[in-house]
Amino acid sequence: MMHARLTSVDDVNGPAQLPGYVPQEHGVGIVHIGPGAFHRAHQAVMTDDALAHVGGAWRIVGVSLRSAKSATELNKQNGLYTLIQRGPVASTARVIAAIDHVIASDPEATLQMLCDPAVRVVTLTVTEAGYGIERESHQPDMNNPVVLSDLENPAEAVGVLGLLVASIVRRREAGVEPFTILSCDNLPTNGKFLRDGLIGFARSSYGSELAKWIKHNIACPCSMVDRITPAPTSDTFNDVAHLIGCEDKAAVESEPFIQWIIEDNFPSGRPGWEAGGALFVADVTLYERMKLMMLNGCHSMLAYSGYLAGKPFVRDVMADEHLSMLVQRHFDKAAELLQSLPGVDYTDYASELAERFSNPSIAHRTFQIASDGTEKLPQRIFQPAMEALESDKDVRPFAFATAMWMRFCLQRHDDGGCYELHDPRSAEIAQLVKGNGHNSSLLSDAIHSLPDLIPHKLRLNDAWRESVTDVLTIALNDGCVAAVRREAEMSCGM
Repeated sequence: MMHARLTSVDDVNGPAQLPGYVPQEHGVGIVHIGPGAFHRAHQAVMTDDALAHVGGAWRIVGVSLRSAKSATELNKQNGLYTLIQRGPVASTARVIAAIDHVIASDPEATLQMLCDPAVRVVTLTVTEAGYGIERESHQPDMNNPVVLSDLENPAEAVGVLGLLVASIVRRREAGVEPFTILSCDNLPTNGKFLRDGLIGFARSSYGSELAKWIKHNIACPCSMVDRITPAPTSDTFNDVAHLIGCEDKAAVESEPFIQWIIEDNFPSGRPGWEAGGALFVADVTLYERMKLMMLNGCHSMLAYSGYLAGKPFVRDVMADEHLSMLVQRHFDKAAELLQSLPGVDYTDYASELAERFSNPSIAHRTFQIASDGTEKLPQRIFQPAMEALESDKDVRPFAFATAMWMRFCLQRHDDGGCYELHDPRSAEIAQLVKGNGHNSSLLSDAIHSLPDLIPHKLRLNDAWRESVTDVLTIALNDGCVAAVRREAEMSCGM
């Protein structure tokens, strides 16, 4: 008989793997801000492994600053949830017990938890927009209403920077040891990005003395995370019900592959994440560049071109003759820009990525990956393009990705069907492209004029602009499928 809801490991009646420890015997030591699907498929899983193999008081309290959905579902289940790992042939289920509970939209409860002396590590998956930090200056974004509100009333902070700095102040005043703050978002030098934002916020809200103290006392290691994690669907929940014998509305799914490269800088201690496969290194930079330029950059390229070519999932892109050629081209050209990395063969890495992208059991939507282009493209596409120009290498793959993003910004398919542009700057983009959607030069000029996005040297480079306009011309005149086919044939000399 199926239980109504997963609330205890004793409810599980199926082939799912159970936690290798008793959750109640381990205290809380981590606060995680942003307990969405990726966190539950990645950091929480490795923490679950650490608890099972090494032990320690390292369970997680999640904090959701936006939606209460994850908190509601997880709290109903005492923090338990199921992870389905979808391999090419079969799927497996595993019940994760690393999360104790989740706080939703409650700044004071969050602050109290952050000030608990037992908390020694704070981790984050909030996306770039969630930090409220300007990309170029790494300082608090003064155009962000949450940041401005927190700066004016730091004792009543509700945003990421404000809450973290307020908790640092309270812990310091109480003589509590500082925690380590670990960003797990796909950002270049994410630890430095976060640390500079904290220092800037502290200087603006509390003064230079606190800013200096944070600079010398708060560790913000960099990290690189990787695991393909599609958004849960009804299939996720139906499959989980069969695999564990009860309902689980907090379930997530992922591919079998998982990677976490972490700068080893945890003055207050950390879980034994090595048990889950985490690699601790002195410098994450080269691993981070490899992933951003090869995996993430290619993901953006295939998301825009694939979605516009009628491919709903990444696996569909990889099954297409011409799109798969462009995926391989992007891998190759991005790898040419990377320094050698001991123990890593970029050709092998590209082959591994292609195999992961092709996994028939992973329904990773191209439209999902295509969101937030103005946040993702600077490090994934524009920075590699700049490096290619400076080293006299092929810039065409990055121009193609940019052109297809620009075409995507029109919010319409070739057949006239419409879709919504999920981007923090969607209103600006819509205004810029209005009336320019039928002329490639005008469309390119309009989006190139978007402030603080495409680097100045790229915008002024004739070869770059000509390549972008060339791709756009075919996409607008002959359709996106034709643009993909022509690009693939050109790249392979067909």
